[in-house]
Amino acid sequence: MMPTVATRLEIVAPLSGVLVPLESVPDPVFAQKMVGDGVSLDPTTGDLLAPVAGTVTQLHKAHHALTITTGQGIEVLLHIGIDTVMLKGEGFTPKVRQGEKVDVGQILISFDVDLVARKAASLLTQILIANVDKVARFVPASGIAVAGQSVVLTLELSELADAAATVDVIAGNALTGAAVSLPNPSGLHARPAAVLAAEAKKFKSDLRLVRGADEANAKSVVAIMGLATQRGDAIKVKASGPDANEAIRTISALLADGCGEKPGAAPDAPAAAAAVRATPVSANELAGVSASPGLAVGRIVQYRQEMIDVAEAGETPARERSKLDAALHEARAQIEVLKSQLADPAKAQILDAHQELLADPDLTDLAIEGVSQGKSAGFAWRAAFSQYASRLEALDNALLRERGNDIRDVGRRVLSLLAGVKQAQIVVAQGSILIAEELTPSDTASLDRGKVLGFCTTTGGATSHVAILARSFGIPAVCGIDEEALNLEDGTLVVLDGSKGILYRNPSDAEIAQAQERVARQAAKREEELAGAAAPAVTTDGQHIEVVANVRNAQEARAGVANGAEGVGLLRSEFLFDDRDTAPDEEEQATAYAAVAAALGSERTLVIRTLDVGGDKPLPYLPLPREDNPFLGLRGVRVSLDQPEMFRTQLRAILRVARMAKLHIMFPMIATLEELREAKSIVAAILAEEDAAPGRSDVRVGLMIEVPSAAVMAEQFAREADFFSIGTNDLTQYTLAMDRGHPKLARKADGLHPSVLKMIALTCEGARKHGKWVGVCGGMASDTMAVPVLIGLGVDELSVSVPAIPAIKALVKRLSLAECRLLAQEVVEMGTATEVRARLAAFAD
Repeated sequence: MMPTVATRLEIVAPLSGVLVPLESVPDPVFAQKMVGDGVSLDPTTGDLLAPVAGTVTQLHKAHHALTITTGQGIEVLLHIGIDTVMLKGEGFTPKVRQGEKVDVGQILISFDVDLVARKAASLLTQILIANVDKVARFVPASGIAVAGQSVVLTLELSELADAAATVDVIAGNALTGAAVSLPNPSGLHARPAAVLAAEAKKFKSDLRLVRGADEANAKSVVAIMGLATQRGDAIKVKASGPDANEAIRTISALLADGCGEKPGAAPDAPAAAAAVRATPVSANELAGVSASPGLAVGRIVQYRQEMIDVAEAGETPARERSKLDAALHEARAQIEVLKSQLADPAKAQILDAHQELLADPDLTDLAIEGVSQGKSAGFAWRAAFSQYASRLEALDNALLRERGNDIRDVGRRVLSLLAGVKQAQIVVAQGSILIAEELTPSDTASLDRGKVLGFCTTTGGATSHVAILARSFGIPAVCGIDEEALNLEDGTLVVLDGSKGILYRNPSDAEIAQAQERVARQAAKREEELAGAAAPAVTTDGQHIEVVANVRNAQEARAGVANGAEGVGLLRSEFLFDDRDTAPDEEEQATAYAAVAAALGSERTLVIRTLDVGGDKPLPYLPLPREDNPFLGLRGVRVSLDQPEMFRTQLRAILRVARMAKLHIMFPMIATLEELREAKSIVAAILAEEDAAPGRSDVRVGLMIEVPSAAVMAEQFAREADFFSIGTNDLTQYTLAMDRGHPKLARKADGLHPSVLKMIALTCEGARKHGKWVGVCGGMASDTMAVPVLIGLGVDELSVSVPAIPAIKALVKRLSLAECRLLAQEVVEMGTATEVRARLAAFAD
């Protein structure tokens, strides 16, 4: 029988001093209760006492913080000062060890109050409850506290706990799981290592991967890769901390599953022999390894990375740490933008691994150590990432050696931000073939694929992330090419055969003609599509399907019009809110929206989606509360309704362009009629204000269909909305309950699953009953396989990526609405996405 334990717990003062509300602490991590709830204390004494009896389950290596877990399982976190981690233990003397049991009033840590006060940002000491889910009510005290006597926090616990069982789990000795035979063909390279580290960071326990006598921090991507694991290695998970058992079970299962990497998903070369270096047969052939197939005829452009200089000496450690944190945050935001430009989620995972590197605890700790020694943030960061890259490049594993390039790529991105240097953009003329010692994944992801026909690097290979990206973009590429290529003059005409791994210099007229003929066949098809893109997309039996563009700014809107877009079906307004420290004001927003409207002209539709953040889309200046499941929390319109002043500012700015285009306002992530009504009422109130929206009076208001509740109630929504636009990416993940970024499930989150198609059908049926139109602005609108079934289900508009507009319009013109309807009726009754795809493939043939 479970023993009865107290449902009330009193936390006494660990130090003497003045109590301060947690919300007043000058650190958003604490003030916004991201770590836990509790109270802060401005101390006058230097001996930190145990505020409760329990077990020391965590003692930070900098000795400035520790956690005591009580018999009821309550985790009491004590954190001395702010930014004291940078002192690296200076001024702190621990009096207890991790795993030791302590009594109330026992000295835990002694610290030099004067030294810490001089060197830290603040002495404010936080008394926090980390597992707030176990507490029904917090009652913080106020005023003066006396160490070991005053009650500073009273808790009413939400549930009973088995004290003995809890202490068994958290007691000091580390637990080790059973050995797992690693199934990954290439071991734990960057992507599975990133997946593993991300999962490990969810646990409070210290986690280690053990292979024989070797160990690695399971929360560090670099450390995991540094193990240089191979298929079949026996890996054990060792854990120490409050959730050790659960952590071992979860991480061991993830390892056994290959960290979500299935056969064929590893970064292998495009063919079995692709990693074999080509053999030149003449002096005019420069050979390397085929990294990406294809043929290109173009002119050489030599590309070299610029050196970034940084000063060695820094300002105060606190100031340099702040610079480093800001640069890491900005780098994450930049990578997020790059990810959004990759249509293939599997390739976006490469940049996911880069984001994990930015959060790598071993890498950042090494940089922080340099900062604490008086080095500048830039100098310390460069030393840290260079050391880690060199460590990987020295391994006897080709795949892991290539991952050193990823670390240097991430490192240079942060270094550029710290040095105030804008990363050089690769600007080239039409028809260029790049030659470089190396390209980074970021370089490759940002290439202007309309101008760069292919590239060669003297480093890397077919398994590099650069090669993977090149294959996804359809850019011919050769890695590890003969260094003689670096001596070719800019402007030299060459033929690049990515399939063979050969660069042909001094090609004959006949060779050029033959290559150009092959290249021209595909180009002719694209040109034919572009030539007909200005005409409306009308099916063979007379149904007009409006094809419009998904854009982020005026430049993309202009490109959309040039490619035949009949308007903008989705303007992602987040582009104005990203990568900055404060929200844009009304004037800045209105100027940007007006530029997009001007690019379209007054007769084209402009659909502006209001701010869509939250969940996987954070904003640095809009801290949202920590949520166990942010995808089911404050996202989309819920954030706007929670921030009414920011919402009103955006709506006023949008309405100022009403006279310039056929303006439509679209709310993201609407799940209930109440949300739609509340958002519409704010629009109506602004329209009612004098001179709020001069010009057009026919502004339309609609919503995105992204959750099942909206699709199921489409008829009710259609009574109160002017239009629908289906976000198929989110609709898919919410219908199938599969996170589209999940390492194991992303490939199964298929928008062509019959359940998703039925949601689209319900939406179209509900809209038709009230004469409202339905668009699709998600990824399926750009998928040539999906377009026929979308039209057959009743979709009126397709909002697609700018480059895809000509091809989608050409496809619509070849389709019959009647045949599409029959096709849709057939596939919605199927049982699996595989069956649907097979039928659609047959239809395309």
